[in-house]
Amino acid sequence: MLYIGIDLGTSAVKLLMMDEKGKIRNIVSREYPISFPKPGWSEQNPQDWYSACLDGLKELTALRGEEKIGGISFGGQMHGLVILDEADEVIRPAILWNDGRTGEETEYLNQVIGKDRLSQYTANIAFAGFTAPKLLWVKKHEPEKFKRIRKIMLPKDYIAYRLTGAHTTDPSDASGMLLFDVKHRCWSDEMLKICGIQREQMPKVVESYEIIGTLKPEVSEYLEISYPIKVAAGAGDNAAAAVGTGTVGEGKCNISLGTSGTIFISSDRFQVDSHNALHAFAHADGHYHLMGCMLSAASCNKWWMDGILQTGEYQKEQEKIQKLGDNQVYFLPYLMGERSPHNDPAARGTFIGMTMDTTREDMTQAVLEGVAFALRDSLEVARSLGITVTSSKICGGGAKSALWKTMIANILNLRLDVVACEEGPSYGGAILAAVGCGEYRSVEEASEAIVRVVDTVEPDAELVRKYEENYQKFRQIYPKLKDLFPILGE
Repeated sequence: MLYIGIDLGTSAVKLLMMDEKGKIRNIVSREYPISFPKPGWSEQNPQDWYSACLDGLKELTALRGEEKIGGISFGGQMHGLVILDEADEVIRPAILWNDGRTGEETEYLNQVIGKDRLSQYTANIAFAGFTAPKLLWVKKHEPEKFKRIRKIMLPKDYIAYRLTGAHTTDPSDASGMLLFDVKHRCWSDEMLKICGIQREQMPKVVESYEIIGTLKPEVSEYLEISYPIKVAAGAGDNAAAAVGTGTVGEGKCNISLGTSGTIFISSDRFQVDSHNALHAFAHADGHYHLMGCMLSAASCNKWWMDGILQTGEYQKEQEKIQKLGDNQVYFLPYLMGERSPHNDPAARGTFIGMTMDTTREDMTQAVLEGVAFALRDSLEVARSLGITVTSSKICGGGAKSALWKTMIANILNLRLDVVACEEGPSYGGAILAAVGCGEYRSVEEASEAIVRVVDTVEPDAELVRKYEENYQKFRQIYPKLKDLFPILGE
């Protein structure tokens, strides 16, 4: 039996087909446009998503041979606002996760409604990218469109609706809306009231692996498939990627070293830190997770190499670095401000500790170490809650660097496991489809059976000791510069 995972990304959709043992049979992708109507705005037409998905499904299913497709599920870009009218037609372009227009609305939620109340209602505080501030923006700036809203959806859920006719979402994706009571896995009546929304305007919440329906007859006909194909609800992109790396169950961890960086820690129990430094979200396995998100990770190295050193020889530059644990130069990787754990848009990238002896290699090393130190900041918040993490999966473009993996393993004092498949949300989506169709009894069982580790990096006791001393210095830099950053931006 074959299963399909659809990863609805920001610039393209990736569709992956695997068999019941997790072997990838084919992958196709389709790009679609993104528009920036005003500085800081970011929008897409949901019809473009659906057209790309349908076209990709047509190609992918044509490659299946004689094998049957059992089910389809999703991973998708989170936080985006899709609003439908009473005819289920899209009212306006979707406002995306990286849209920055909601500064006033975010400030209102955090300062007037108050962070404590938000955390009580949703386990999180407001960020400009979340969905609730977007709704408040539409209510204020496009009141006629706001009045026409009959259904509020997230990006992947719109695709699921077009394929099945079901208005649903899952807890992991809903967690990023600031409308969802994460602890009780249901809509927050208090937040709906604050945003002027009725419960019937919200989609039905089902678990990520639950079947929401089958493909519509017209979709099956277009795909030239004569049997019913089940569709499972799917998950937000980070949760789906975690499923795809086997990060399910108590104390499991995944570090993603992409343009941005995340540290994702799964837990059987609901927990939230007192400062909301980490996102406290529901997980696709039916439980919960904490996630630290740093805005600049591998992009810091790209900025340093491409923009400053003006070289594409990444590996060659790293080969010159020899003195791990002994560098006296430090780098704050806040080139775009920072989210976790500081939630400070005014924070900036900073080198400190240079002397007349400082070399090019020292500064390159500081950039790589700075990202690892910042990841540890989020890990320490999780540890303060009593969560024990001893190992982590690692993925993303930055994880291709053996040196960077060594630094992270020793700075965080974790064993790092590299998985065979790094297809992320699309692979996780396919696994969720397999669980929904009964191929496996649970998401955890499926991940354990399917996900394979192909390389491991162990921490070294002496390097751990050296980096512990360096980290204790690093963690003092941001608090001492915090009040200076807003002045620099004036």
